Amino acid sequence: MSPTPIASKSKSKEPALSDQEIQQNYVRLQNELQTLAGKIGELEQEADEHGLVLSTLNEALAEEPSRKCFRLVGGILVERTVKDVVPALQTNRDGIRKVIANLTEQYNTKEREFDSLKKEYNIRPVGAM
Repeated sequence: MSPTPIASKSKSKEPALSDQEIQQNYVRLQNELQTLAGKIGELEQEADEHGLVLSTLNEALAEEPSRKCFRLVGGILVERTVKDVVPALQTNRDGIRKVIANLTEQYNTKEREFDSLKKEYNIRPVGAM
């Protein structure tokens, strides 16, 4: 039977969610957290790779700035000099770091939302005693 209007008014202003809706929200938030965590990890690895390449190129920049190097741009390998590539790589690495910071903030927001859902509906993972 459907709840009476009096019973629904005594609860919060939002309509009560069914068990199925609660489970869907739980799974959705869990999947979003996993997706964000995976993307953050992937971008952190890419930023680390940029740092490694930059440390190598900075040595070459100090010794021989006009030295040839190759860079993959849009799937095409192009020949450049070290002095041309280093600033572009630094800009890319800084951009990746900004995206990581943004995604981390999104992750933290989702995690708070997930925790409040678990607390509100007293959700505990099965087997956690």
